Amino acid sequence: QVQLVESGGGLVQPGGSLRLSCTVSGIVFSIYAMAWYRQAPGKQREWVATTSSDGRTGYADSVKGRFTISRDNAKNTVYLQMNSLKPEDTAVYYCTVLGRNDWGQGTQVSVSS
Repeated sequence: QVQLVESGGGLVQPGGSLRLSCTVSGIVFSIYAMAWYRQAPGKQREWVATTSSDGRTGYADSVKGRFTISRDNAKNTVYLQMNSLKPEDTAVYYCTVLGRNDWGQGTQVSVSS
């Protein structure tokens, strides 16, 4: 079966950086677009960023210029580099395979002084 395992979350001060990773197994990773979503307490899950199978990217306006999504098809892994973090970025971050209903367990990101 498909498995997605996120890692890299943690507690960081405002202005800091984190790099999330999501390693995928059970599919031919290279042919799928991948995305990151996040869900803050009391809010709906929202889209953060997408990378297509050929590496094109898209970002939510709230993270554009601060976050970078990338992928390494040799490692079946998608990354989310998060810079200039703000308290409003606090959420559980999930990766997903676009076109499939497969999600990871999420990784908590907390931005606080």
